[in-house]
Amino acid sequence: MKRLCGFSFFCIAIGMLIGLFIQNIFLQCILILILLLIGYNMFVC
Repeated sequence: MKRLCGFSFFCIAIGMLIGLFIQNIFLQCILILILLLIGYNMFVC
């Protein structure tokens, strides 16, 4: 279950990376980094 949650957070972060070019770049960068870190830790551990 942790791997599935980690993978979904990773996919959400990738999707937000695509949406990066729309608006409010600073907030999206922070959220992308947080989701990537959470997803990586949950997927690997």
